[in-house]
Amino acid sequence: MQITIKPEGDIGIATITGEIDSRTAPQAQGELMPVIEKFNKIIMDMTEVTFLSSAGLRILLLIYRQATAKDGRVVLVGLSEEIKDTMTMTGFLKFFVVAESLENGLKALA
Repeated sequence: MQITIKPEGDIGIATITGEIDSRTAPQAQGELMPVIEKFNKIIMDMTEVTFLSSAGLRILLLIYRQATAKDGRVVLVGLSEEIKDTMTMTGFLKFFVVAESLENGLKALA
C-alpha cells in the first residue's frame, strides 16, 4: 500500500494505492491521522484501492470520527463497486460523502 498526501488549500488529499487490510492498516493509520490533525477536510482518493478489509473499515471510521470531532468532513473518491457494496452492507457508507472524481470531491467540500 502506498499513500501520497497533497494539500489543496484547506483540504488534505490522500491518494491511496493498493490494499488496506490487517497488514497495512497500521501504516494507513500512521500516515492518515496527521492529515486529520492538519486539515479538518480530507479527500481520500481510493480509485486505486484494490481491497478493503474490516481493518480498513475501522481506519476509515477512525478518520471519520477524528474529522467530525473537529467539525470536519471526509470525502471518499473513486470507490470500486465491491468496496461500495461492502460499505453499504456494513452501514459505513452513510458516514461519508462519496464522489466519483477528485473534482467532484473538491466541489463537495467547497
